[in-house]
Amino acid sequence: MGIKKSHSVLSVFSAFTVFLMFQISGCFQEPSSKLSVKDHISANILNYSADPKSPFDRDALVFSDQGAWFGYGFPMKVEKFAGFSGPFLMTQDNGRWSSNSLSQLLLVDNKYNKEFIWYEGSYISMAFPSHLEHHFRNDRISVVQKVVFTSQNSALIESEITNVSEFDLSISPKWHGDIFPGGLKLVRGDNGLELISNKSDAVGYIIIPEFEPSNLKVDSSNYEIELEKVYLNPGQSFKFLISHSFIFPEYDSSKEINSIKIQLNNADSIFKSRELEKSTQISDLIKKKSNIYKDSSYGDLIIKCLLTLQNNWRGPAGELKYDGLFPSYHYKWFHGMWAWDSWKHAVALAKYDANLAENQIRVMYDFMDNQGFIADCIYRDTLIENHNFRNTKPPLSAWAIWKVFEQNQDTNFLRELYRKVVTQHKWWYDNRDHDNDSICEYGCTDGTLVAAKWESGMDNAVRFDNSKLLRNSDNAYSLNQESVDLNSYLYAEKLFLSNIASVIGFYNEADQFNIESRSLKSKIQNQFFDNDSGWYYDTSIDGSEFVNVMGCEGWIPLWANVATDVQAERVIVNMMNASKFNTYVPLQTLSADHPKFKPDGGYWRGPTWLDQAYFGVMGMRNYGYIEEADLLSKKLILNAEGVMEKGVSIRENYNPINGEGLESKNFSWSAAHYLLLLKKK
Repeated sequence: MGIKKSHSVLSVFSAFTVFLMFQISGCFQEPSSKLSVKDHISANILNYSADPKSPFDRDALVFSDQGAWFGYGFPMKVEKFAGFSGPFLMTQDNGRWSSNSLSQLLLVDNKYNKEFIWYEGSYISMAFPSHLEHHFRNDRISVVQKVVFTSQNSALIESEITNVSEFDLSISPKWHGDIFPGGLKLVRGDNGLELISNKSDAVGYIIIPEFEPSNLKVDSSNYEIELEKVYLNPGQSFKFLISHSFIFPEYDSSKEINSIKIQLNNADSIFKSRELEKSTQISDLIKKKSNIYKDSSYGDLIIKCLLTLQNNWRGPAGELKYDGLFPSYHYKWFHGMWAWDSWKHAVALAKYDANLAENQIRVMYDFMDNQGFIADCIYRDTLIENHNFRNTKPPLSAWAIWKVFEQNQDTNFLRELYRKVVTQHKWWYDNRDHDNDSICEYGCTDGTLVAAKWESGMDNAVRFDNSKLLRNSDNAYSLNQESVDLNSYLYAEKLFLSNIASVIGFYNEADQFNIESRSLKSKIQNQFFDNDSGWYYDTSIDGSEFVNVMGCEGWIPLWANVATDVQAERVIVNMMNASKFNTYVPLQTLSADHPKFKPDGGYWRGPTWLDQAYFGVMGMRNYGYIEEADLLSKKLILNAEGVMEKGVSIRENYNPINGEGLESKNFSWSAAHYLLLLKKK
């Protein structure tokens, strides 16, 4: 045998923010059979083909899992090497590619002294929920490579080379890699290669045990490592493993390295374990699918939703003490966590991963001050992006907490957060009720109109076009209008808090929240509903005039179960009106007959957002309009561009007239609400 089985060289790297460790091990064996994949787990639900031309190329999606802060793709141009695109590092700036392919496997046929050229043979790539896998083959050899995430910190790459010819083969393998310029450089270190960044203190390591320094060539942008020759008889295989690890300083690097040693000796079981985990999640979600979605293609949509959430999942690091989801890693300004996104993510995550759902809620409550103000958005590294304390987001956390509890019956979770939610709920009345009438307004902490609009979550909505700011107190400002959606959310929150209080034994408080909800219910029904048009509107601060803009906020009282039956019927007539909200992709943010309706990139001035559309569908269901809800649900799924198409990612929002996907790709709350639309009611 040309290559001896290698042994780990262990070092402790507690001083470094990130390290990248490669370990190579190998032994001869017969070709292994491909991992079995359950019938309902289709390949290539999302397209991870990636050929980044620069560090900041945003054209491609990347595969990640387990909360990792890095991800991979498939090479689009297969030339002289076998390897995965990337990794794409979310530890660098707001996400950047370290390399087109940092670890490239080159094989030389010693008989002809010629490198194997992969594009002269066949190449197949397959993306599964559990791992990426690609196959190279010509008339002499086949190479199967797989990458799987073993933890937040590590990924395992397995390469299996098989002699498919009738003759003995002598092969000289090499590892080669280069990095993009502008922030990263490779240097020779005490333990092999180091990856140095001038953008952050994150340091990478490439450690190659048992290889002499003379076998390593390196300059600032590339490296090459020559391995010993491999001799393969016809039909014989050689398998080896590489482990990539990115570890933040708050994690024990030596413990991770010891874990990697175990993983390298149990690679097959790791692949099978991850496959079982994903197939179990998907199987459970498919069992919960509504009977109106009978076609198997809806199962593929469930996988697409799960993958979207999976690829946006980030583990605890830096400022973030709990797991959670980015809105989209694909868009550079979304490398953080937002409050109302988090509440919505948690409701969907609870359907298959209640622990992650709980942490998605905890991560935001970790940024609540003593008065009950929760930051709008938070980030791992405030040197890259500051937390936003200028405004908060609509109060939906009690809804999320209760929905998680419905799935896992975790009363300790309710006890853990109950007092915090009560404080948050009270904060609205202390800081966003300008005229002290128990009807709240959106606002801000910094006295800027734009931040006050952001607080609604509907940044540029037409209903705020003529708004002005009112000062309540130091660091507390309100818009000069009272919003129907905000007060409907607060009404629903009172009921959820009553439920939570009852479960954990605070019966007097439960009764008090019920009393408050009844009072607020009457105010919402009387102040915000217009009998002439049959719609709920925002009003002036004194409640005397409607803000006459028919938008998606008008059906939130139906979602909250605060409307009367007659009011709900009137609202649903408008929702089903093709000239208003029953568009090609229905339940958009602004009525289609409004003069300012802008469906093609208007953001909150016309496009369809899945969160608000979901609230509309659920509002219909709450009042018994099941056929109408089913009809609009199917239109939301079938008419939005690419949603039912393999390879195409789920978008931030959609054009309601032609279905075109708009804004960010791979968007979490869209995927979350598609999952919720698909489930049994």
